[in-house]
Amino acid sequence: MALILLVDDDEMIARMISLRLRVRGHDVEFACNGEEGIDKALGGAYDLVLMDMHMPVMDGHEAVRQLRQQGYDGTIVAVTASAMSQDSQKAIKAGCDHFVSKPISDDFEQRIDDFLASG
Repeated sequence: MALILLVDDDEMIARMISLRLRVRGHDVEFACNGEEGIDKALGGAYDLVLMDMHMPVMDGHEAVRQLRQQGYDGTIVAVTASAMSQDSQKAIKAGCDHFVSKPISDDFEQRIDDFLASG
């Protein structure tokens, strides 16, 4: 169905998200920090980028800002452990199109499909 880039430094969370997306029929590729995520996003043809906001090396906010500055116009969804509105607004201001909160909810797959359909 879709090719998704998942940028997350937590291997367990990345595996769980990947499994859920693959069961839904999507292909998932990984990056473990913002710098690697930028390189992969700019070099690939992803339908969606899922970007963790809190990572070492380069956090998701900076990675998204740099992607947008370099002309990346694909759909980027912030994945954040904080459901506080100020954190979600910070992700949107950085250039994310949408956000989902950790822990991942039961409707996660449907939300991703909705983001893909609207992208």
